[in-house]
Amino acid sequence: MLPAADAKTVSVSSPDGTVRADLTDEAGELRYRVTIDGRAILDPSPVTMRVDGVELGNHAVIDAVRRRPFRDRYRLFGGKAWAIAHANQATLTIHSSSTPYEADVRVADDGVGVRLRLPAKPGRHVDADRSGWQLASVDPRVWASRRSAGYEEVFTTETLRSVAGKPLALPLTAKINRYWVTISEAAGVDYGDLAVTPDANGLLTGMLYADPAGWRTDKAVTQPWRVTIVARDLTKLVNSTLIQDLNPPPAPSLAHATWIRPGRSTWQWLAIGAPLETDQHRWVDWTRRLGFEYYLVDDGWAAWKTPWATLADTVAYARSQRVGVWLWVHSNMMVDAAARRALLRRFAALGVVGVKVDFPEPPDRVWSNWYAAVARDAAAERLMIDFHGAVKPTGTERTWPNVLTREAVRGHEWQITRYNRVLPAEHDTIIPFTRYVIGPGDYTPTVFAANELQGNSWAHELAQAIIFTSPFLTMGGHPRTYLDNPAADLLRAIPAVWDETIVLPGSEPGVMAGFARRRDKDWFIGVINGPKDRLLSLDLRFLGRGEWSLVSLTDDPARPAAFVRSQRDVRSTDSIATGLRGRGGLVAWLRPRPKAGS
Repeated sequence: MLPAADAKTVSVSSPDGTVRADLTDEAGELRYRVTIDGRAILDPSPVTMRVDGVELGNHAVIDAVRRRPFRDRYRLFGGKAWAIAHANQATLTIHSSSTPYEADVRVADDGVGVRLRLPAKPGRHVDADRSGWQLASVDPRVWASRRSAGYEEVFTTETLRSVAGKPLALPLTAKINRYWVTISEAAGVDYGDLAVTPDANGLLTGMLYADPAGWRTDKAVTQPWRVTIVARDLTKLVNSTLIQDLNPPPAPSLAHATWIRPGRSTWQWLAIGAPLETDQHRWVDWTRRLGFEYYLVDDGWAAWKTPWATLADTVAYARSQRVGVWLWVHSNMMVDAAARRALLRRFAALGVVGVKVDFPEPPDRVWSNWYAAVARDAAAERLMIDFHGAVKPTGTERTWPNVLTREAVRGHEWQITRYNRVLPAEHDTIIPFTRYVIGPGDYTPTVFAANELQGNSWAHELAQAIIFTSPFLTMGGHPRTYLDNPAADLLRAIPAVWDETIVLPGSEPGVMAGFARRRDKDWFIGVINGPKDRLLSLDLRFLGRGEWSLVSLTDDPARPAAFVRSQRDVRSTDSIATGLRGRGGLVAWLRPRPKAGS
């Protein structure tokens, strides 16, 4: 154990100087602390890994430090068009019980990432990872979900003490003083998935739950980044790209690939169940009439009488209508590398543009490599990917931008009458500030069939398509209910990706989620309300100068399956005032009016 006088502390500050990480080997324990504006966010927290029976965070001695800045700008598919990755990093050379390794500490204006890296060694065994987060608050409010390999549990509002001893999934969002904090991990490749369990003192300790026996490897070991996102308000929280920034950039051919195209999709699973072989052209026609870019053929196509011939006919017809076809496939057909490549090659030759890969196994180290292999092999065939039943995102879509989305969220596929299941009212208001902070999610939003609302209003359902970002935006409702709806013009106009995002005042996880999102010159507002009726007043100061044409769709107090639709001209000095039902919402579309004489 090092005497306190001999301990080393390495401090790294963000480019704007407001966020700082201090990593120390005091008492021989490798720990880091995070502050913003001089206020503590994390108290000393362990960064460690147990390898070959040695706990690397113990008996640690910092030997040397190298520093360098990071700066990058890259295209983003999600809540804004571009990510600015600007950070400072220190790399520490460390030894622990004669085991040499390195630690990276990267600090950006929106948070901190730390990780350990070990050189290659024949026969090394990775035993465990108990890195953690010690939140600098006695008993903060947290928004979290239970640990589940499929990442489809409900998010709830808790206090940290109330979930002590309960295994939790990442991400987890907390409110510490006036700051919003989301913890998760980034660059989860060649390593098992991490969950956390809070103890009675509030330390959230990691666990490689899908790799209880660890694994053996001859290769270098790189721990995924243990990430703490810090924000002064919810707009900054949801606009963080720290998770993506901590991943390697794509190859130039992928960074500029024109075949990777976000878009909206029709889909039959929620509406009718398995796809019918006899109505494929009709689904393509509905897709074209809606102006959507894609049609997804889900599970059940392989049971058709002539599956491949019908698929070929459907894809050919869809291409004639300028509609791209995505195709569902079970992960068990994508495990063997040679079989996977052959199947993807066959899909591409058929003219399929994307593949929805479902039901992967629990996310141990082997399956973390499987995700990367599928992304790589799909990219080689110019195929986009949607992972379902999947592990949480760790920003790897930056390296593989053909992976447009993944599920890892309890979405509308769970709330469906034939399964007799209803989501809690708070869930939809929490996930924009937890799950969606770390990456896109395939919620399959927006149903209008009255029997499927199950307490939600039409406005709530339509707002889902605005708030739950997914560059492959698979819409859950039947196309006929969209085409016949008073909101058909908005459904045609809502895009799959956005240029700018603002969280509206009054938003609070578990209570209400209100977003204003811009695409080109148009703004869309989506508000999702929690369980209680409330009055809402939204000012429009974000609009800028000039007059705007406003179409608003609000709750009908008497009927959930209805809108109150209004239209007027507004300026940035105006506001929208309305009542919200419990489980209700609001949607608005704002377009700039042409100047007189133009």
